[in-house]
Amino acid sequence: METTPEESEDKSITISISQRSRSVWRRILAFFPLPRAFSFLWKLSGFPRRRSRKIGFPLPQRLESINSSVLTVTCLKPAEASRLYDVLDDILEHCFSSLYNIWKNLQFWQSRAEGTNAQKAYFMICERGPRAFFNGTVQLMRQICRDGFSLQHVAHDASCYIADRITILSYLRNHLAAFVAQVFMKTDNIGTDSGNDLQNPLPSLLVALNGLFLDLETSIYELHTTLNMDFHHRFSFPLFKKLPDVNKEGSQWTSCEIGDAINLLCQNFHKLDSVISIIVLKHRKPKKLTRYWLKYTCGAIGLSVCSVWLLQHSKLMGSNDIENWVREAHNSAAKFFKDHVQQPLISIRDELFATFRKRHKGIMDGQDVQLTTDSLRRMLHAFSEHTEGRKFADAASDEEMFAKVMFRYEKELRHPVQNLLSGELARALLIQVQKLKLDLETAMLELDQILKANEINFAVLAALPAFFISLLLLMLLRAWYMQDTRAEGKGRAARLQRRLLVVEVEKAIMQYQSSVDQGHVKNAESSFGLLLYSLGRLYHASEKHAKATGEWLALRQDLLELGKPSLPTRDKLVIASRIERIYDCLLPSSTRL
Repeated sequence: METTPEESEDKSITISISQRSRSVWRRILAFFPLPRAFSFLWKLSGFPRRRSRKIGFPLPQRLESINSSVLTVTCLKPAEASRLYDVLDDILEHCFSSLYNIWKNLQFWQSRAEGTNAQKAYFMICERGPRAFFNGTVQLMRQICRDGFSLQHVAHDASCYIADRITILSYLRNHLAAFVAQVFMKTDNIGTDSGNDLQNPLPSLLVALNGLFLDLETSIYELHTTLNMDFHHRFSFPLFKKLPDVNKEGSQWTSCEIGDAINLLCQNFHKLDSVISIIVLKHRKPKKLTRYWLKYTCGAIGLSVCSVWLLQHSKLMGSNDIENWVREAHNSAAKFFKDHVQQPLISIRDELFATFRKRHKGIMDGQDVQLTTDSLRRMLHAFSEHTEGRKFADAASDEEMFAKVMFRYEKELRHPVQNLLSGELARALLIQVQKLKLDLETAMLELDQILKANEINFAVLAALPAFFISLLLLMLLRAWYMQDTRAEGKGRAARLQRRLLVVEVEKAIMQYQSSVDQGHVKNAESSFGLLLYSLGRLYHASEKHAKATGEWLALRQDLLELGKPSLPTRDKLVIASRIERIYDCLLPSSTRL
């Protein structure tokens, strides 16, 4: 469908007016700081919406870093080179994001293609929505009535359906990857070509980029014609605009011409983004709601039945069953909490702090032991003076006096009955009882001192059950937090994903070299684009973890070296092997130091 010059001119005027009004509006808003809620809504309404998850690989160099002599000869401003760099960065970022979406959908269809015939039939009938379910069921019943029960026909249709999507997405992925590789290499060559051609580095880059868009349009048109794709007039050919022929091959461009070329590049980029989104949307995997609609429908029916049953037992129907059940459940939960949570915690707290509250209270006091000692000494002193018939000195030792008591006790035991009534046997026995009491009190005092010295250990032992329970909860929380399986996340699964990205990098390097050896230029460009895509994912997936370990500067340099088109394949494989073996953020969990 061709457009007239008047229509194309009106469209260009409309686009330029909308771009200028949007830029003016953003400048006005920059002077007035908005609240957080309004700024959030403004970010949501911005077009084009930026992906929150960056997966792109950095450009080889900033275009404003071109030699100042080049800018002097061409009369270009550094701001123009910087703007072109931002546009190229945005183009590559959106292309990498589109490659990621294509990869996710390809993974899904390839997993379905590897399934059995029964799994394919189940997908065609039960995982494509209610309409496909009823149509597939009717078709299956007709086939059963005509030829008997067989899943071969449904499985064949499913295989064709899945293979068609794999073919289209693979074709789109390869050509989009080749486009990314060409843009990257053209940008990388500007640093080397500028030394040979100082007159038109940026204009030649703009002309080359416009040619890349036209080549990609040819690939999309071939996809449209060979596979008979119908996009319901969502877009028409030609897709992209060409640079004007005026001064396109000239030695010098004015700032106005360069600005118009960059604007045209932006328009072609937005058109490319919309076209790829339409193609991917048409061949994407079914949404989660569509795939599991049957389970969700059964759950909704069950929920409706439960709602009707609850309504019958509610106050609306004159019943107090729900209130009674709620009250019983509340009482049971409160009792369970009190018996199994509150009381154990209180007992642990009391066991932990009771010894500290009762430090002033002991089993035996030192003053009591001293009183018993003084009483025994007086008894020994009186007994010795009575039996010896003379006065003992106060300095006499307790051992000496107690020896006399034992000597008299042995002597009295020769006539126990007589001496028990009229002798000193009873008095000697009482002294020995007092001595036994003193020994017991002394032992109890030492035991009390041992308990006081170890009361902290006993308190820690009492707190061990609570400690182990808390440790178990922390381990469960850590396992839940570390279950992120994305390459950017933490844990063993995320680390495995990052190592698989290194494997994808090595495979892309070998595929690129194989295509170069066989002379397949398009396949080589596609392999290099997929290499850049894998490097971009690895770049952003390992950035946070490498910064945490202090390895980011070295790892970043190695990744940038892998993205250089001029680096030999042998050196790239050596760098990839080093990345896999050296850096801690990419090592397996079992081999980490």
